[in-house]
Amino acid sequence: MKQSAGTVPEHSHQRKAAIARGGIADHALLTHVRPIQNFDLNRTIFNTLEGSLPRLVIQTRIAKDVSWDAEAARSIEQEYRAKSQSKKLPPIDEKLLRFLTEECDFDVEHADGSFLDHLYYCYEYTHHYFPGHSALVMLLHSILGTGTNTFAMGKEKIPRLKPLMSPDEWNHVQAFPSVLRLLYDNALFVELQENAARRDSLKEVHFHRVIDNEPIMMSGKDFWIQLNYQLIHLTDFIPVSNWSAHYADSSFILFRKLYKFLQDTGKLEAKINYTAPPFFARVKGEQLPLAGWLLTLLPSGISEAMTAKSVRKFSERIGHDLSYKLVF
Repeated sequence: MKQSAGTVPEHSHQRKAAIARGGIADHALLTHVRPIQNFDLNRTIFNTLEGSLPRLVIQTRIAKDVSWDAEAARSIEQEYRAKSQSKKLPPIDEKLLRFLTEECDFDVEHADGSFLDHLYYCYEYTHHYFPGHSALVMLLHSILGTGTNTFAMGKEKIPRLKPLMSPDEWNHVQAFPSVLRLLYDNALFVELQENAARRDSLKEVHFHRVIDNEPIMMSGKDFWIQLNYQLIHLTDFIPVSNWSAHYADSSFILFRKLYKFLQDTGKLEAKINYTAPPFFARVKGEQLPLAGWLLTLLPSGISEAMTAKSVRKFSERIGHDLSYKLVF
């Protein structure tokens, strides 16, 4: 799916609904979901995933064709247009756009659509619902690497990319891929939970940059902001429908944990409307293959462990150090 970084893509109805309404929802009564036949995982950001079971799990979760109720789709379109007109997206610097277009490779499919679809969704959602913080961070959040070792640019281009944004934006962009991996690896998350009572005493967080393993540091204040960026990012990986059936999807698990943690600690700044699903509900409007039905029975703990193991393998493969240090 060839796209230009300078062209804002057309969002899916799920993304438009999230942007229009400031949150995520289970659209089971408004959609019909079918498996995509002959889906090629190697054309997505998960092409580097190894092992038949992990690949089957990911393919079952993302290879879905979604059709919408016509009236629901019209309503979402109207709401999205109204929201877009209420607060126009800020222009992107021409030098940065030229860099993204000429120096970067975004020609890979994402979990839903193209990689640029995902980046522009995060950019637009942040613009509307994380006021006071740069939306540009979310347009660039994966430019230094994804969780599956795909890289839009080489590390040798960092000196040319860095001046194209503010120091604060660069701080969050370079940290994003690392923090995402650390959250999925879970050790950092556990330590943050154990120290929730002294959250305001967090001074620094030290870790390593994914693309080149360089040591980097964030202040405690910036780290809480970074976690809000991470939460916005996760909204784009939530199942479109039947949340109870997909409770063990790894991104959905992390979203729920991070959302609750930020809420409980008073550190949730981004607006994300979310209502937790019932523990069990009948599947509506979705055709699940056999593997899909089996995944509905997968305990969340096993799903988390599989994801953490996969993250560690990806980091090991490129010499990325997953160690970190919290300084209080």
